Formats: sequence, C-alpha cells, structure tokens
Amino acid sequence: MIRLVHTADWQIGKPFGGYPEDTRAELRAERFAAVRRVAVLARERGADFAVVAGDVFDGNTVSDRDIQRTLDAMAEFAGPWIMLPGNHDPAVSVSVWSRLRRFDHRARVVVADAAEAIELCEGRAVVLPAPLLRHREGADLTEWFDGAETPPRAVRVGLAHGAVANRLPASAESGNPIADDRADRARLDYLALGDWHGFLEIAPRTVYSGTPEPDRYPANEPGFVALVEIDAPGAAPRVERLRTARFDWRALTIDVHGDAGALTHALAALAAPGETLVDLTLRGTLSLRERIALDEALAGWRPRFFDLRLRDDGLVDEPDEEDLDRIDAAGFVRTAVDRLRAKAASREDPERAAAALALRMMFAEHARLGRREG
Repeated sequence: MIRLVHTADWQIGKPFGGYPEDTRAELRAERFAAVRRVAVLARERGADFAVVAGDVFDGNTVSDRDIQRTLDAMAEFAGPWIMLPGNHDPAVSVSVWSRLRRFDHRARVVVADAAEAIELCEGRAVVLPAPLLRHREGADLTEWFDGAETPPRAVRVGLAHGAVANRLPASAESGNPIADDRADRARLDYLALGDWHGFLEIAPRTVYSGTPEPDRYPANEPGFVALVEIDAPGAAPRVERLRTARFDWRALTIDVHGDAGALTHALAALAAPGETLVDLTLRGTLSLRERIALDEALAGWRPRFFDLRLRDDGLVDEPDEEDLDRIDAAGFVRTAVDRLRAKAASREDPERAAAALALRMMFAEHARLGRREG
C-alpha cells in the first residue's frame, strides 16, 4: 500500500494587504504554522511521501527568511516532499526554486520542475508532474502523462496545478487547463491538483486538496489536506479529508429588518470568534433607536473577533414617530428634523446618507442627554 499526503496553495509570503499591520503579521505567520501542521500530520499518519500541488510560495520574490522558515516547518516530516511550481511561483530561469537549492535544511525536498517521472518508495510509486514554467499556459501540460512509461507494479500519481475543464466556474478556467478525464487517459491511480483553494473531488481519482490555511472569504471549503491510501495499481484510492486550518473566514449577510437583535443572534452562533475573520453585510431597515442599539452591539463584538469588517450600504435608517418624539423637538428644530427625514427616505437624494447620519447623531445625542439628566 502507498500512503501519501496531498496539499497545495500554501502561498507563503502572501501580503494580506488591506488589514492592519498586527493582523497581517499574524496571518502571514500562520502560513508557516499550517505547513508545520501538515508535516506533523504526515509524520503521525505514516505517509510515504507528500506532494505539494503548486503555489507553495506567493511569488518568486519571497524573502530568504520566508523560504528558510518554510523548510524548517517541513522538516517535521522526514519523508520526501515533491514540490510543484505553480502559477504564483513558476519555474522561470531565476525563481524561488533556483534559490531554494542553496538553503541549509533537513527537509527532503524534490523540486518537480521538469516533466519527468519521479520514482519513490523503491519503485512502488511514481509521481508524474506538470510544472508551470510561466504564469499562464494555454496548453494542457498534463498531456504527457498519457504516454509516460512506469514500472508495472508502480502506483501512478499525477501532480498538476490548474483548472479542470468543464468542472469549475468559468472564472477559474482562464488558463492552465487540465482535461477532466486525464486520470482515465493516463491510467492514473490518483491526480493531485492545486489552484482551487477548496477541498474538492472534482472527477474520478481527481482531487483538489485546497489550501491548508484559508486566506480569503471562501465559497468553497479551504483548510484541509488529503490523506490518500492506494493499495495497488488500479485500486480505488481512499481519500480522507483532514482539517488543518486555524482561522475561520466567514462572509455573512444578515437581514435586520426592524430588529437589531438579529446581529447578536448571528454572531453569537460563531464558535471561536477570537480566531474568526468576518466580512459582514447588513441589509434591511431600522428605526433610529434600533440603529443605535445595533451600533452599540457592533462596538461590543468587534474586539471579540480576530477581524470584523462591515458593509452596511444596504442598511437604511427609517425613523418612526417614536424616534421623533424621543428627540422632543419643536418649532424650527422639528421642521429641520422632518426635512432630514424626507431626505433620508429618498433614494434619489444625493444627500440621503448625510441626512440619515445627521438624524442618527441627533437621536443619539438626545438619548445621551436624557440618560445624563435621569
């Protein structure tokens, strides 16, 4: 039996732009921690070797320190690592792969930067790689697998980075195509893929492992590796999905029509807020008093999450008579309030957002003064 770990899309050195510096630093550091978790898992589960299906690094200009930290984390597993250049780190003439060879490390690294069979396990397994030599290819680089000769008793494992034709969303199929029946044509026992960041068995014996540590708000299922067992050539592989992620990236859309409590209900359902990044979209209409309650709730939730970012363009203030009565305005002030209310309610008024904010601030100030007097 052959047992291997399949992982991909580590993207070491990803900058995580748009986040605060301390958040970026921790997210970047977690990439190395994820590699270490993969290595420990490979060791503890007795893997014969590990394959990394491209985009090990976020680019060919990653720092030497990032390369060294990656190799140090990989050393937790003593078996061979077969590492494939992907579209982020293609095997160009001067690349991270040409630099990597001069580093001092204990990891058993085999850089699969040529379309040549790699024999492992004393000839009981062969890896057929399709390395990317530039960012984007129009041809299917896995085609050579079909005619590759391997020992008759060797398990055949394909290793590629790209988009399986006719199986992924159109946006994922812009380059580096892979035939959806490649495993059949090339008599592969398993085709290990990278590029799609979620875990996905996309065709028979054809699997995307996804990234072991999420790096965006996904619609797929990142945060896993595949542990693959193959009894013999021609035997169906047993593929076990194993979680390796620390952080949970959640894109949430919450409808808060008239009730700010819907926000707390949804956020309280997240099990580990301290290790959760939330991209929160709020929609609906709220009275001013409910909007103030929602803002106060958000202020309480923000420090509990690792990161929380808000999109509230679809949230509309809808002051009611109780709101206006609480402002307790008369005469000129009440006339101004009524005009602001009309502006805030008009979707065509260019000053709509400013009017809504002014009403909310007025309501909040009156509420604050009322609490002080009470």
